[in-house]
This record gives sequence, C-alpha cells and structure tokens, in this order.
Amino acid sequence: MRKNILLFLIGYALIVLSLTLMILYTNLLSIGYNFLEYVQFISDKFIYIYFIIGLLLIIYSIVDKGDGL
Repeated sequence: MRKNILLFLIGYALIVLSLTLMILYTNLLSIGYNFLEYVQFISDKFIYIYFIIGLLLIIYSIVDKGDGL
C-alpha cells in the first residue's frame, strides 16, 4: 500500500514537472517558432520522457493489487 502511494506521488510529481515545463516553453511560439519547431524542441529536451514515466508509474500504482497492507 505504501509502495503504491509513493509510486503514485512520484508519478504525479513527474507529470506536473513535465507539463509545467511544456507550458512554459509555449512562450517559444510567441517569439516566432511554429508548432513543429516547438514539438521538436520539446522532444530534444526529453521532457516528454518525464511525462511518460510519470504516467506509467501512476497506472502501475493503480493497477497493482499490492500486498494487502
């Protein structure tokens, strides 16, 4: 049970971090970048990896039955 809560919180923190950075980087659109360049910039920074790892941690913590404690 504690493991699932910890994994959920870590996953939540990673998702919040990645989405916050993605939103902050949307300022690139206001200085002349187009959407394709924005997506390429995000993928070069590996921010999307944090989002995917966080999402997988949350899914695992919800699906895992735990040890019953």
